[in-house]
Amino acid sequence: MTALTHSTSAASGLRADAIVVGVAKGAKGPVLAPGAEAVDKAFDGKLASVLETLGASGGEGEVTKLPSPAGLKAPVVLAVGLGTVPEKNETYGTDELRRAAGTAARALTGTKKAAFALPVDEAADVEAIAEGAALGGYSFDAYKDNGNGDTKAKGGKKAKDAKGPLGEAVLLGGKPRDKAYKAALQRATAVAEEMNRCRDLINTPPNDLNPEAFAAVAQAAGKEHGIKVQVLDEKALIKGGFGGILGVGIGSEAPPRLVKLSYTHAKAKKHLALVGKGITYDSGGISLKPAGHNETMKCDMSGAAAVFSAIVAIARLGLEVNVTGWLALAENMPSGSATRPGDVLRMYSGKTVEVLNTDAEGRLVLADALAKACEDKPDAIVDVATLTGAMVMALGNRTFGIMANDDAFRTSIHEIAEEVGEPSWPMPLPAHLNKGMESPTADIANMGERMGGGLVAGLFLKEFIGEGITWAHLDIAGPAFHEGAPFGYTPKGGTGSAVRTLVRLAERTAAGDLG
Repeated sequence: MTALTHSTSAASGLRADAIVVGVAKGAKGPVLAPGAEAVDKAFDGKLASVLETLGASGGEGEVTKLPSPAGLKAPVVLAVGLGTVPEKNETYGTDELRRAAGTAARALTGTKKAAFALPVDEAADVEAIAEGAALGGYSFDAYKDNGNGDTKAKGGKKAKDAKGPLGEAVLLGGKPRDKAYKAALQRATAVAEEMNRCRDLINTPPNDLNPEAFAAVAQAAGKEHGIKVQVLDEKALIKGGFGGILGVGIGSEAPPRLVKLSYTHAKAKKHLALVGKGITYDSGGISLKPAGHNETMKCDMSGAAAVFSAIVAIARLGLEVNVTGWLALAENMPSGSATRPGDVLRMYSGKTVEVLNTDAEGRLVLADALAKACEDKPDAIVDVATLTGAMVMALGNRTFGIMANDDAFRTSIHEIAEEVGEPSWPMPLPAHLNKGMESPTADIANMGERMGGGLVAGLFLKEFIGEGITWAHLDIAGPAFHEGAPFGYTPKGGTGSAVRTLVRLAERTAAGDLG
């Protein structure tokens, strides 16, 4: 990953391969953002005019490269668009800075060192720029041929002619030896590295990341970061009565797993439980997905990847909160042994579920994990899942939905998500939709009304939450996997959606801000 460092040196005197400055869209043309003063001086105060001559407007995501004049030690200046100039007495938002830094880092792929002279008013700005640079520089090339028939996945070297990410991002601004800036950089490093780990997991092909392999990754990280890891294999799942997880994974030659991760802190006063859907490949099972809908289904474990990566980040940050993670891992495949539409499963909670559609499998594995998580009586439970296409239809590809059995908790998570730059929207759980899940054979069916399908899935999960336990459900089906061109700090492929929200939730809980 791009190395992150901080310097209070002047941009003009710093040795680097490029200097990044911000430019905004003003009423009469491009306007230089704070932080660019030393670079502008080297251009005799005419940098904005030069950029305008080159066609720059300052629009968000715009990149303009130009050679440096005498007076700068870096040979290249990169101007990145920040969007519209802020109103009087306002500053650039942290996510604007994060996106700009990500855009610049992508444009500097293959560069060894770049200085970022973007607007910095406080430590939060340093953190945002650092996160953006580290996330924007991400690439997944583990399976690219290096020209010798080897790949990094096989233990080979980087792909032939492939340019690595920006080597080092030096963040300029702030005060020398300022503890707040140092802490901000450390937090950004931990969170960005774990988000990129999450992305790697999502992008790994399902023939290399089945439930057993995912569990092994969790075990290795647990040893490194002091997280206790317990893995329930298929025999333990049968003995424990985890009918939902087993019912989904029974059709695959790769058996399911339930992974428990426990992070504890001696000063913790609160306990969070995080539950992630981990379908390492989703064919739909007997209710087979059609062509055009199954090619990216390696990403159906994004919720489990987010939970796992968030807990590792929480451990690295040493937050004063106890966090238990549950990764419900299975591969949903059709075979002679697979669960059929019409089958009835007895879940871990004891409830029976009539399976009307085997492609509504995520809620089945989550139901078992949620019921198990409730036994520890945590102060709150949050599950994360790429659960429904209906949520994508409702909110699009960049926004996740939030449902909860407590309106105040749902509001808090929404505010947290927006604060860290993860678009989200609170969604209801209308009681009248429960009727559609009534079954003449079992306690409940795994399907209900088609309209409002994302809400139906949330209502199904609610049935497995213990009495008196605060719970929220994040449906990240839209933003978890990006199929279009990269933008800002968001790459093509796995994004790491929800990791930052979960980490900030843990921080707020540790600080006692959530009651």
